[in-house]
Amino acid sequence: MAQVAFTTLGCKVNQFETEVMEGLFKAKGYEVVGFDEQADVYVINTCSVTNLGEKKSRQLIRRAGRQNAAAIIAVAGCYSQVSPDQVAQIPGVDVIVGTQDRAQIVELVEAAAANNRTTQVNAVTDIMQAKEFEDIPLFSIPGRTRAFLKIQEGCTNFCTYCIIPYARGPLRSRPLASIATETEKLVAAGFTEIVLTGIHLGAFGRDLSGAGMEISLVDAVKTVLAAGGTGLIRLRLGSLESVEVSDSLVSLMQTDKRLCPHLHLPLQSGDDRVLKAMNRHYTTTEYRALITGIKSRVPTIAVTTDIIVGFPGETDEMFETTLAFVNTMSFAKIHIFPYSLRTGTPAAGFSAQVTETEKKRRVQHLQQIADRQTVEFHKSFINQKLGVLFENNENKGLISGLTGNYIRVYAHGAQENIGKISTVILKRLHKDGLWGEIIE
Repeated sequence: MAQVAFTTLGCKVNQFETEVMEGLFKAKGYEVVGFDEQADVYVINTCSVTNLGEKKSRQLIRRAGRQNAAAIIAVAGCYSQVSPDQVAQIPGVDVIVGTQDRAQIVELVEAAAANNRTTQVNAVTDIMQAKEFEDIPLFSIPGRTRAFLKIQEGCTNFCTYCIIPYARGPLRSRPLASIATETEKLVAAGFTEIVLTGIHLGAFGRDLSGAGMEISLVDAVKTVLAAGGTGLIRLRLGSLESVEVSDSLVSLMQTDKRLCPHLHLPLQSGDDRVLKAMNRHYTTTEYRALITGIKSRVPTIAVTTDIIVGFPGETDEMFETTLAFVNTMSFAKIHIFPYSLRTGTPAAGFSAQVTETEKKRRVQHLQQIADRQTVEFHKSFINQKLGVLFENNENKGLISGLTGNYIRVYAHGAQENIGKISTVILKRLHKDGLWGEIIE
């Protein structure tokens, strides 16, 4: 049996796509092994969000070649899509696939093997011409407690710092019937929580709408909830743009408790001038009004966010405006990123680039506020009872998992608790979350 090894850089969408490719190889009789092991085929699913992501991608490609010089090396993902010529120049690369046509990856690898690696196989096509969602069914079930389900591809936001629209192409949505089928398969396999993912998740359905029929993310959510039935305990949403959170989505969160009270809504900056330079499509006033309204309707909700500091042209005064805005928002968690120049994006050519030293200082300053807000959010649930999906067996009877509103909970438990949702009374702060006691 031939052996294939995978490694993945980047986002949850990439993780899902790697699982799909793993399933394709398994269906053809391959054995999946660890990336550190000797394998006949290595598949590197790359990231191109930053220059650093591309550098790491190149390092992993070369590492695969060192592990087995005779192996077929296949490179897929965003870096392949954006810079196929660069990837082609890396010694040892046999197959190049972008962010489309991954359904053919096994055939492409076997074609490279058949010609004894004498001819490089480059299957990258113009992603901007892609019209339909690449609907590859799950041929094997991922070995995790929580299952990702990709329902959307492509982005048309064109934020000035981001390369992804060029790597992923236009909007394409998964048909509702396919979403239902995959949901049934995951629930039948024993998954109690599904996470919907996409590159521009809130735009789901725009390409499917027409002829008097309007399809949106709410329709996808309702489809999963209906297909999952009583076997689906939780449905969680991936990252959304704030301007795409509809009233009907919040209403569904209020009425169906399986839809987790957790929204990840990237803010990126608390200064309107920076948001405009980023080509973000909202103001801080609009963002605040949305969050305030959501929290009034779903009091237990966790709102998490992303913020970029040191964007070109962000002055000290603009950064202080961001600090002041964040101080009033009570986020459950903030992911902070120093601006990273990405060649090929408009922001890479902006003047007034912020120094690395200053970006580091701003990250540290904002991190202090972020840490305080996370602790305050966690404290507000002490002595409450919440359901926890336990997923990790830490050591010696210590297990951990997540509440519906994304709090990491630790407790004494056994292996039989893993993969199940238990009612836990939350007692005190512990590590990056809370300590609790399982009561049922």
